[in-house]
Amino acid sequence: MRRKKPAFPVIFTRIMSAPAYTTPRLAPEQVEQFNREGYLLPKEPVFAPSEFEALKAHFEEKLAALPPHIRPESMDVPHFTDPELFRWVLSDAVLDLVEPITGPDIALFSTHFICKPKGDGRRVPWHEDSAYWKKMITPAEVVTVWLAIDPSTLENGCMKVIPRTHNEGKRGFSDYVEVDPSRNVFATEIDPRQRREELAVPCILEAGQCSLHDARLMHGSDPNTSNIRRCGYTMRFMSTRVKLNPEVTDYHHIYLARGRDIAGNPYGDPSRVYDEKTRYREANSRRMH
Repeated sequence: MRRKKPAFPVIFTRIMSAPAYTTPRLAPEQVEQFNREGYLLPKEPVFAPSEFEALKAHFEEKLAALPPHIRPESMDVPHFTDPELFRWVLSDAVLDLVEPITGPDIALFSTHFICKPKGDGRRVPWHEDSAYWKKMITPAEVVTVWLAIDPSTLENGCMKVIPRTHNEGKRGFSDYVEVDPSRNVFATEIDPRQRREELAVPCILEAGQCSLHDARLMHGSDPNTSNIRRCGYTMRFMSTRVKLNPEVTDYHHIYLARGRDIAGNPYGDPSRVYDEKTRYREANSRRMH
């Protein structure tokens, strides 16, 4: 009989372990496809309907409370100040999707609500996540669960990926050029000479579905000029074999999600609010992208 997962992992030191579970939600051929292509589009919803609706309602409250000067695309690391999000982020429903890719020892690296409002949702430039994290972790091996809070379509600016680009380049990221920060979520973009947009695949999702992608995969999305909002919640995970750079702990935390620590990383407490981390990030323009 399977044990129930506690509300939060009981681990805040380097020597303890979080409970381990083995109920993978991905078939071997899906894992093979993810490793080969750098992304995957599982068809089944991530959460049961009641859990998804609870998460969506929670997001709507956060969005309504957002200060006027903050763009809704920029709701970065909300779990630092909102421990209730761990109800979903560290759930078996999510971790059972991740474990077949990362292995049984899993750390939560980061989360981010990226909400493109209807009519003027900003473009996400072509990028690799690994380019923004190159000083934070070694190696840059992170898998993102991109959960569709709203339907994600071509019309409202769904994410597009360029398959197999996660295996290109020895550094794990490309060269970047500047773009207009008033029209884009980020101020830089992969040099056009190093990307092949004609090979891009749209990640079209119903609300409640998700895509998975490798941190080194080239991806981006068009602006949302439609009359339908597009919101996704990214939940990013890595093996605990990945080492967190201790110099970044002033502004970042990772959390042990499942299994045991291997790299000797420090971990945050998922029951605690980290206001000081958020203030430091805002004062020093530290973002996960």
